[in-house]
Amino acid sequence: MNIIVTGSEGQLGSTFRAIASRHPHWSFFFFSHRDLDISDEDMVAARMRECKCDVVINCAAFTSVDRAEEDSFLSYRVNRDGAAVLARCANEQNVLLVHFSTYNVFNGASPIPYQETFEAIPHGVNAKAKLEGEELIRCTTGLSYIIIRAAWLYSRFGKNFMKTMLQLGHERESINVVSDRVGTPTYAEDLAEAVMTILAKADFKKKYAATYHYSNEGVCSWYDFALAIMQQAKLSCRVFPIESSEFPVEGPRPWYSVLNNNAIKKDWGLEIPHWHFSLVIAIEMMRNEGMIG
Repeated sequence: MNIIVTGSEGQLGSTFRAIASRHPHWSFFFFSHRDLDISDEDMVAARMRECKCDVVINCAAFTSVDRAEEDSFLSYRVNRDGAAVLARCANEQNVLLVHFSTYNVFNGASPIPYQETFEAIPHGVNAKAKLEGEELIRCTTGLSYIIIRAAWLYSRFGKNFMKTMLQLGHERESINVVSDRVGTPTYAEDLAEAVMTILAKADFKKKYAATYHYSNEGVCSWYDFALAIMQQAKLSCRVFPIESSEFPVEGPRPWYSVLNNNAIKKDWGLEIPHWHFSLVIAIEMMRNEGMIG
């Protein structure tokens, strides 16, 4: 099976690159945004043909919620238009499209974990662009696709909350972290391996049309997550809880971001670890690689 991974230098794309050697029976083709502009239809179609592609894993995304408020053009070009181009090209060449979206398509008002069937009410440019990208994929007649909405993604690659906390933990004696926004940290390697499990079980004679949620199990606030990072990394930096009103940001973020994972677990037989167990693994891996002391 030949697999194209877009956005290969981002956090999730880098994770797929890191685990590719565990799956030697598949051929991977990694393209960064410099190698492949997913909004360029001719280029995308050509790359799919050249690679004799069976699957596209779309990790290309504009992820900055704050920057999107200032640069809506780029957010829509990547998150909406790029998704539509990939969908059309994948459909024309009978390729399965695996596309990642975000918990931000919800407004955070739900009292229970978000199921895939709940109404998406995005606030902010980036969330709207991601949702419109989803919708364009879903309305591409005949396309075989799997959309996965993820939450609070972190890894040893790129920029993310865990790496920021580790840096601050080494530089400062104390930090303040919001405690009134709740969700679930998601270890990118768990998500990437879940996709590999899905591809191993998929019947490529079938057409898939599915939207799933994926995060690690459990629930915490950003404050809880930061505290666990400091403790696991054995950093003496103290973490104090504050309200979001004390830490203003440009882009809107939902107060409640917990996703219901039951559908993806049921359909594909996945076992998803608790976020704290995965954090332990992530920190230990960074320590073994000399990324932290």
